[in-house]
Amino acid sequence: MSSSAAAHGAEDDKARVAKLEEEIDGYIHRLTDWAGLVYYGSDNAELRPEPGRVVFLGDEITERWNGDGDPDAFFPGKPYVNRGIEGQTTGQMLVRFRQDVIGLQPRVVVIQGGLNDLAGNAGPATEHTIAENFMTMTELAKHHGIRVVLASVTPVCDCVEGSARKDIVRLRPAARMFGLNGWLKEYAAKVGAGYVDYFGALAQGRLMKRELTADGLVPNAAGYAAMAAAVERAIAEEATRSGRAARSDGQ
Repeated sequence: MSSSAAAHGAEDDKARVAKLEEEIDGYIHRLTDWAGLVYYGSDNAELRPEPGRVVFLGDEITERWNGDGDPDAFFPGKPYVNRGIEGQTTGQMLVRFRQDVIGLQPRVVVIQGGLNDLAGNAGPATEHTIAENFMTMTELAKHHGIRVVLASVTPVCDCVEGSARKDIVRLRPAARMFGLNGWLKEYAAKVGAGYVDYFGALAQGRLMKRELTADGLVPNAAGYAAMAAAVERAIAEEATRSGRAARSDGQ
């Protein structure tokens, strides 16, 4: 073996070890703070009440919306707060719902999740369990006078060469995704919540459009732009409903 080949192999080994160490650190963190209760603790403490606030609760699809993590890059100039945590399931989101949503006193909450439930990130999850988590979060929000927008799960694809994410489609079968989206839309209509169709904004057929994703799971800038247009409409509709309800109560 040449010295250059040996050096290249050593670099590959170092990269693999670094990746494994990062994954282990992530597992340790999830075990010590399963629901991510301290993830936004200091940020929440610094927030003051703000009219028209909207909280986006979700997993990596929501968290990565910030791009480089700069909170000012998330819907600039609008009182929108990102409370996504990569890898989370709806059960984890439910546990932190009080501190990351209710405690921030938003006018509207956008709840996005389910992809990691379907992939079994926290163990096997049934559609019934996922639905119960969405229902409980919705009921909690409504009890505290917060309008709700439920978001569809987003499409995925195994279409990005060299992506570090593997078996994206196999872990998230289209039939289960369509079933969950159908239930979310029906439930939203039943309880008077909003619904935003992220899937329709990003998909071609059953899969994510290649030009709208960074790695087959998370949208890229163009994908987030498409999602933003859809969710802004849903938020505006919920804000209008809230205003009508307030006027009706005042009569």
